[in-house]
Amino acid sequence: MAVKYLKKAEKTAATGEDDVRAIVADMLKDIEQGGEETCIEYTRKFDNWHGDIVVSQEDIDAAAAKVPEQLKKDIQFAYERVRDFAQAQLDSLSEFETELSPGLFAGQRLIPMQAAGCYVPGGRYSHIASAIMSVTTAKVAGVDHVIACSPPGREGGIHPAILYTLSLCGADTILNLGGVQGIAAMAFGQFTGHPADILVGPGNQFVAEAKRQLYGRVGIDMFAGPSEVMVIADANADPELVAVDLVGQAEHGPNTPAWLLTDSEELAEKVMKRLPELIADLPELNSKSAEAAWRDYGEVILVDTKEEAVKVSDEYASEHLEVHAEDLDWWLQNLRNYGSLFLGEETNVAFGDKTSGPNHILPTKGAAKYTGGLSAGKFIKVVTYQRSTKEASKDVAQVTARISRLEGMEAHAKTGDARLAKYFPDEQFNLQPE
Repeated sequence: MAVKYLKKAEKTAATGEDDVRAIVADMLKDIEQGGEETCIEYTRKFDNWHGDIVVSQEDIDAAAAKVPEQLKKDIQFAYERVRDFAQAQLDSLSEFETELSPGLFAGQRLIPMQAAGCYVPGGRYSHIASAIMSVTTAKVAGVDHVIACSPPGREGGIHPAILYTLSLCGADTILNLGGVQGIAAMAFGQFTGHPADILVGPGNQFVAEAKRQLYGRVGIDMFAGPSEVMVIADANADPELVAVDLVGQAEHGPNTPAWLLTDSEELAEKVMKRLPELIADLPELNSKSAEAAWRDYGEVILVDTKEEAVKVSDEYASEHLEVHAEDLDWWLQNLRNYGSLFLGEETNVAFGDKTSGPNHILPTKGAAKYTGGLSAGKFIKVVTYQRSTKEASKDVAQVTARISRLEGMEAHAKTGDARLAKYFPDEQFNLQPE
């Protein structure tokens, strides 16, 4: 049996992108040319915020006093796991120097970026976990100045729990800014004097597009679109858990893809029956988002074999990939394209999104084919250096001169000629390509 769709999505992640691009381009141009005052005008317009942009220590202390003690303990629990995982990632990287030939040495250094901008969503939901994932990882990596921004509420600025979390995780400057204006301010160094070298963090389509348009001028964590999940489930999977996990992702927004990949039509039918019931039980806003997401972007894909499932999964390269199937080690060894992998029903995307440790800022829209998620390494430049003795430079200079002349780069060739003439004036060399 060929791959069969029991449910096919009506829309894709690219739906509606052209309008967003034009709006974002105009806003970025306005804010760069108009400076901080224009940025302030946009936040007054979109967030009705008329307070300070830079959050004071007094405001941070006041926010901390509003956060219940149990929530503080929960935030600390998640922070410690994210911090420890990021530290393990950092420890896995290494500097080195190697002798490529006698007297010719080359090495690698790991240099943290000077400034990072971390975007933390705060509109529909208060994304405490995103504050932990971005700021903590940047600080573990050794970034000198971490700027965080989050949309201000209409009355009290950034949500107290987010503000408390940003401070706990070590943000050096916190801005009452959201949307395109927040991204622009961090990239241009407005309100801080520290233009970001890299911009990271999830956000809506306008935030993602702003990061995309600024890429090259600054680094970004990845090209991102709406959050995604794929669940691979075999005939022995629990349809209730599969359905719950799909809905858990679909509530993120009306354009969130949720895909089920299975070899069991019976399981697929049970999941499809259960999904609308679970969606209907959600609070109204969540229910509307999940209903639209499942209607327009949800898919159910039927395959015959594990190998077919791997092929389809790798083509989708989903942001989150859950496996509810037997022989988890086989899936771990054979799946290649995903942002983060959740093996077995004992873990799921919600655990990874909030507390379990690995970063939840992950590639979407197929980007998992060429990149992983946010990590300590994303904030570190891997740079190289070389040094050489005079004797070791002899062979390198001759080969460089000959290859350069073959390529037609005479000035390049002369850099080798000059060193040979200086270091070995009494020797004759063949510096012409044959």
